[in-house]
Amino acid sequence: MRQREIVSIERLDPPSLTQSFIGHIAQIAIAPPASRLAAISGQVALDADGNLVAPGDHAGQARQCFANIRHALAAIGAEPEQILQMRIHVVGHRPELIGLIFEAGREVFAERWPVTASTWIGVETLATPEWLVEIEALVTVPSSP
Repeated sequence: MRQREIVSIERLDPPSLTQSFIGHIAQIAIAPPASRLAAISGQVALDADGNLVAPGDHAGQARQCFANIRHALAAIGAEPEQILQMRIHVVGHRPELIGLIFEAGREVFAERWPVTASTWIGVETLATPEWLVEIEALVTVPSSP
């Protein structure tokens, strides 16, 4: 698949909303008018062969989830900057996991960490008890090839 044009997402952090998360998420992300949306299903810590990566390790599983998001972006010819929104589901959430999971994402995306509108959801369980993290993304792609 050929590389698509990168569409610019407008990101806002108005002063009337907390500034505590700047650099990690955007309070508001606006898709450009000439774009379509692609939804990347929740990615879990399975490699391409279906093997569980990093059993029992939230950070290790998050790293694989973000890597899977990166692979899905490549499959549609998109870049991290085109991610409009992410939802991060975490089994047994506790505050100390926030930094570990964001760091795992930064390891995968490096300087191209996608600052997006994001939601972090603590859950009791995912589809199987071995999965500790699931990440889904909404991505903007140009309307025409």
